[in-house]
Order: sequence, then structure tokens, then C-alpha cells
Amino acid sequence: MALIWGSTWFVIKGQLDVAPPSWSVTWRFALATLGMFALALVQRHSFRMSGRAHLLAVAIGVAQFCLNFNFVYRAELHLTSGIVAVLFGLLVVPNAVFARIFLGQPITRRFLVGSAIGLAGIALLLLHEAQTVGVAAGREVGLGILFTGLGILSASSANVMQASAVARTAPIVVLLSWAMLWASLANCAIAWTIAGPPVLPLESTYLLGIAYLAIIGSVVTFPLYFALIRELGAGRAAYNGVVVPVVAMLLSTMFEGYRWSVLAAAGGALAMAGMVVALRARQLPVSSPAAVSDPATARSPAR
Repeated sequence: MALIWGSTWFVIKGQLDVAPPSWSVTWRFALATLGMFALALVQRHSFRMSGRAHLLAVAIGVAQFCLNFNFVYRAELHLTSGIVAVLFGLLVVPNAVFARIFLGQPITRRFLVGSAIGLAGIALLLLHEAQTVGVAAGREVGLGILFTGLGILSASSANVMQASAVARTAPIVVLLSWAMLWASLANCAIAWTIAGPPVLPLESTYLLGIAYLAIIGSVVTFPLYFALIRELGAGRAAYNGVVVPVVAMLLSTMFEGYRWSVLAAAGGALAMAGMVVALRARQLPVSSPAAVSDPATARSPAR
């Protein structure tokens, strides 16, 4: 999962110059919806869900597969894919806050320390980014941070919702199928409003990118990840979020010309170390119900 999600950030970047971001998001999840329903059919699941589960699917779909990805695609217009991936590693922070507010789960001192270390590392990375592009382009960095932050909040909301008791009344692939369907409708409405009539480039690289993001980056990975959370506990499953930015930064260095400096290297090391400390603070035994449903460390990547 880490290798796949680490690569999706780079594939997204390659789609932004070809079509409006909103339409690229729409095509990705329209195809992913078909793939997820096909997967549920192969696994012989019933597509029926309760009314409450459908309402939850709508909420998760809009938060995770509509708002989150629309913000992420726009963030990559202003920042390198690796930087956006590293920023998304901080998803654990709003997860913890939302879990405290809505689920009453405590926030430990070690989690706060780890989050502070991670924030310091990301601050160094962003400082390096601002120094590299200059003052005028520094505004672009600010926009990238804003869009990434909005995407993180959207994904974090979905994390908390997928940890609810209602979400567990339906098989993962069935809940994801309906969530992606409602998200696809919302994506289409947003794209038509913002970017006008549908735009579907027929270049092979664009179509292959859509297929990779939809099937490999969505249909394959999301069921595996949510199954990991349920079986191993969110704390251990979230270690995936430490590896993803490493893969993304390596690809950004190789293909986007990202240039490292002492400042950037120190920032990357601090960000990774902070995430490890924060995630270890929330690790619980697998047999504990909280270990399965604790969204404070659950990471539902945008990729």
C-alpha cells in the first residue's frame, strides 16, 4: 500500500497540465466506482445497506473521495507531489483532535510531543520550499499549504466517520462502493460548475494514469487499508503513513527535480521521526476495541 500510495502523488501531478483537476478527479472515481462494485460482486456481497449506512456512505464519499481529492489535486498545482505527501502525514493530528471531540478518546503526552516534532520538520521543509522558489512564487506555496490543509481536514472527517458503529454494519467494499458512487456524482457536479462541460483527454498517458489511480490506487488499496485497521488496529496500520511520504519524496527527486538541502533533509528526518513518535503513542493491543476503531492514528490517504 505504501509503495502504491507513494507513487499516486506523482501520477496525479502528471495529470494536472492535461485536464481541469475536477474532471480528472471525476474520471478517477467514476472508474473506481465501477471497479469497487465489481469487486463486491466477485466477493458475493449484497449491495443492500440500511438507510443510516447510506447516509454515512454519502458523508464519507463527499468528504473522502470528493472534497479531499479536489483539494489535493489543486494543492499539487502549487507544490511538488513529495511535499504534499509529507504534509498529509500530519493527518494524525486532526484525527486525534476529532476523536477527542466526537469519540471522547484521550490525547497522550507522547502524541503531542511527536506531533510537535513532525510540525517542526514540515515547517523546515516548507521554509526550504519558499527559499527555493523566491518571494513571488512563495504565494504559490501558501496556496498549496491551504489546499492541502483543507484536504487533510476532509480526509480526517472521513476517518472519524468510518470508525463509527454504523460503518461496521456493512462490508468494507460495499460501503466504499456506495461512497464512491455518491462522490462521483458530487465530483461531476463540481467539475461541471467550475470547469464547464466534460473534458476527457484521449492521450494514452492520461488514460493510463486515470486507470492506475482508479484501480490500483483506489480499488486495490482502500479495502486493504480499512481491513488492516479493523484487523490490526489503527495504530499499527497507520505506520503505512510514515513510508508513503518517503516513496513520494524519492519519486519527486527523480522526476520533478526536487533539490535537497541540509534544511530540507533535516525537515524530512524530523517529520518522519515525529510521525513515528506520535503513532507509537496511540498503539493499542489488537484485542482492544479501541485499537480497531481509534481514528486518532488512522490514515486515509488522498492518493
